[in-house]
Amino acid sequence: MVYNLSIQNSVLSQWLSEVRNVEKQNDRMRFRRNIERIGEVAAYEISKHLPYKTQVVQTPLGESSLQVLDTQPVIGTILRAGLPLHQGLLNYFDAADCAFIAAYRKHHRDGTFEIEHHYTTCPSLEGRIVILADPMIATGASILLTLEALKRYGSPAHIHIVAVIACSEGIENVLRKFPDVTLWSGDIDDEITAKGYIVPGLGDAGDLAFGPKQQG
Repeated sequence: MVYNLSIQNSVLSQWLSEVRNVEKQNDRMRFRRNIERIGEVAAYEISKHLPYKTQVVQTPLGESSLQVLDTQPVIGTILRAGLPLHQGLLNYFDAADCAFIAAYRKHHRDGTFEIEHHYTTCPSLEGRIVILADPMIATGASILLTLEALKRYGSPAHIHIVAVIACSEGIENVLRKFPDVTLWSGDIDDEITAKGYIVPGLGDAGDLAFGPKQQG
């Protein structure tokens, strides 16, 4: 299942226009905060699909029967670009457990690249709801590597993937190998360059959020 959060007009479209706008991208704090806000919207939408239970709460004047989350999810993030999106999700699921995955594109002189995975820290995922934050899903290679890496931590009840922008090709690649995941994206673009960048996209989310990097 794929949800494009831009299908229906909302303030999310305003934030997307700002993170895409090259004239506003130099404001790193604004860029990070807008990504965080998109994560908050995704968290709210995902919350409608999670299991709930009834809880009786004592108020100053009596008792109230309310629906609360049956269990807290595990929120996983691909470092470093995923951190603002992760924070947005965590703002709403504030008691969630967290997983962190270090994966990046290792570029070669001929313009090709491969995904390097160096580190994962993760709780048990057995029977848990998992939400993975990856701001840009281009070819889908990073999220596919992450899903493979997380298999050793147990079999989740369900996996949600949250992106700011996803490419149609990447979505197809992910669903081909993991057809049961639910993918939530702020917007979906249809073009990808030979070097694996989404068009029109927004550029390098990690560099825009945290500054340029040197590859060791």
